[in-house]
Amino acid sequence: MAEWITRTIETLGYLGIALLMFLENLFPPIPSELVMPLAGFTVSQGELSFVPTIAAGVIGTIVGAFPWYYLGKIVGEERIKAWLDRHGRWLTLSSKDLDQSKRWFQRHGKKAVFFCRLVPGVRTLISLPAGLSHMPLPQFVLYSTLGTLGWVMLLTFAGFMLGENYDRVEQYLAPITKLVLLGLVLTLILWIFKRQRDRRGKG
Repeated sequence: MAEWITRTIETLGYLGIALLMFLENLFPPIPSELVMPLAGFTVSQGELSFVPTIAAGVIGTIVGAFPWYYLGKIVGEERIKAWLDRHGRWLTLSSKDLDQSKRWFQRHGKKAVFFCRLVPGVRTLISLPAGLSHMPLPQFVLYSTLGTLGWVMLLTFAGFMLGENYDRVEQYLAPITKLVLLGLVLTLILWIFKRQRDRRGKG
């Protein structure tokens, strides 16, 4: 994959960066942790300029967030509620739980979108609840852009400073990504366990 990413940037320049970051949001296995540091290294070689490189990365990311955002809107709350009422017992979830999560997102949605754009592993997923909760598109774009700008600048600058060792950025971030995902999984497991215990107590 690294060779394909390298060829894409070498061949298409800024358009290639935007395309890769767009695909990264649709297919998370394409790592921004490799794309933007490589772009930063290319900037250090004088083949690209810093600001247009950042802009390409941000634009590609935001455009790539739209499919997930609109998927949440199209699938719709009622369909998901109906599915949860039929099958959610296997996950100890119900339509009421969805209502609670929606209220939480309405209270914290702006911060959630902003900070999740800075977190490896969940950057893409935050677009789905934003669409499901019908977060206003201008707000979604604004806070996604601000969070993405910080992430893209960090990766690009790291690649610029590391030079030919730009690929170490992904190595450094990989343990962090695994810890974040592990934390999310454990949180979900604990939450499900707590709900099961509470329901047994009520029964």
